Amino acid sequence: MKIIGVIPARYQSSRFPGKPLALINGKPMIWWVYHQVMKVSDFDSIYVATDSEMIYNTCIENDMNVLMTSDKHQTGTDRLGEIAEKTDADFYVNIQGDEPLIEPQTIQKIVEYKRYNPSVDVINTMTALHEDEDVNTDTIVKVVAADNGDLLYLSRSPVPYPKRGQKVDYFKHLGLYGLSREALIFFSGAERTKNEKIEDIEMLRFLENGYRIKIVEVNSKTIGVDRPEDIAKVENAMKNLGIKPE
Repeated sequence: MKIIGVIPARYQSSRFPGKPLALINGKPMIWWVYHQVMKVSDFDSIYVATDSEMIYNTCIENDMNVLMTSDKHQTGTDRLGEIAEKTDADFYVNIQGDEPLIEPQTIQKIVEYKRYNPSVDVINTMTALHEDEDVNTDTIVKVVAADNGDLLYLSRSPVPYPKRGQKVDYFKHLGLYGLSREALIFFSGAERTKNEKIEDIEMLRFLENGYRIKIVEVNSKTIGVDRPEDIAKVENAMKNLGIKPE
């Protein structure tokens, strides 16, 4: 089975334009993500997928594999679909380009699940909300999963709702997921679905078209960079972990 790791990286961002090129301890954020992904030995290839010449050139200058993609894509999964058209693999793992602390062992969970369950086309990941994370924020996508590992729903609202006030252990969706070539081809050719557009969550396109999505629980402490002020959080975490540029 040939597996490729893909890091979508677009320049435009409403909250943080040019985010992949933001410097973290002297290196572009995309460099940090790429080098974390390189620690996963099961990938046959790794690519940054971008629509920006600046990001493309930065990758080339730093010896990172990169492919140019259309600037018309509405989601990272659409960009992943273009990579599937340009490369030859059985399974593609999407790694967010704004998580410079993503753990290799967390990425490895996706690969291992696929190897033990080769017929599964769509695999997602979730992790428990951190104590300092607000369940009500719409930047965190919450997960509803069945006991058998099937994904039931994703929402920016706090779900499931505790009607009787009972304690709920909330989980958030990580932008780390794997898709078969067939699933990516389907996604690229399908229209956006009703709830996908309402929630602005692309995985709902699969659910609303009857796809069975398996979701793997991981213990991830990664820090996503959504705004410029998040850079300081990442640099502080790197200092505490003793992480420095190679």
